[in-house]
Amino acid sequence: MNERQNVLIVNKMHRSIGAMLREIGWESDYQPEIDREDILKILPKYQGLIIRSKTVVDQELIEKGSNLKFVARAGAGLDQIDISALDKRKVDLINAPEGNRGALGEHTIGMLLSLLHNLNKASNEIKLGKWDREGNRGIELSGKTIGIYGYGYMGSSFAEKLNAFGCRVIAYDKYKEEFSERHIQEVSLEHFEKETEILSIHVPLTSETRNYFTVDYLRSFENLKFVLNTARGEVLPLKGVLQLLEDGKLLGAGLDVLENEKLDSLNREERKIFDALTQRSDVIMTPHVGGWTNESYVRINEVIVNKMIEKGLSENVARTSKN
Repeated sequence: MNERQNVLIVNKMHRSIGAMLREIGWESDYQPEIDREDILKILPKYQGLIIRSKTVVDQELIEKGSNLKFVARAGAGLDQIDISALDKRKVDLINAPEGNRGALGEHTIGMLLSLLHNLNKASNEIKLGKWDREGNRGIELSGKTIGIYGYGYMGSSFAEKLNAFGCRVIAYDKYKEEFSERHIQEVSLEHFEKETEILSIHVPLTSETRNYFTVDYLRSFENLKFVLNTARGEVLPLKGVLQLLEDGKLLGAGLDVLENEKLDSLNREERKIFDALTQRSDVIMTPHVGGWTNESYVRINEVIVNKMIEKGLSENVARTSKN
């Protein structure tokens, strides 16, 4: 490029993004509080757009971005982006699952250990003056069979971090094969459903996966005791999770994502289920922060910029990722 190109950033990013973009010949316009109406008005001026999960990139927005060369998603999920519309316009799509995979893996480990050893429950009880050792007797991770459903960047990161715990790790991915390694065994879906004791969900949100993990499906797992969801809330209906906990089929659930994460907009049924789950000591919830660390905040910027270079969206500048 002989001239600096302009990229509009419409969600919050680490402040390092501006300098990184300048290094490869781009000027950034950082407007994290901009609303959709204003995005549509000014987008024709820009050759690039960087978003997070809050911004919907649909056909209307893509048509307004008549000069767009790329859209970058600061993170992994692409469920808010009309990929086919970008393809038709020959607009490059970049995402950055490599940037927060380590954080997500650690977070999932933390949720699991807290559930097994009653860390959150015991801490809350002690703060209320209750000292109950027997009621907080833990369950060891060692020797358990962990089933990872979806073996992409996030699922593989979780598997890597389980390596030190002496547990058996199996995985199923409909769209991958021959990924077994020393610390992970690829299995058939039938084997997965039979052997899994602790299910960790790592699938993107698509028309295929929406509401995929129903109560009836989870009941078909012969040995299932714990469920972890750090993927997308819409793949795991909370009504079913609550039923399985109440029935004793599940001993615990770790939820970093919910079907409706706008808690002030829950309808009556959603509120009833949410309130019931929050009252349970065998449920841990976190506010969609599995990949949300200080380190990943910077690393995602690095991944985006490096992928821009790889796609030829820069001057002849070499940059080394810290991944």
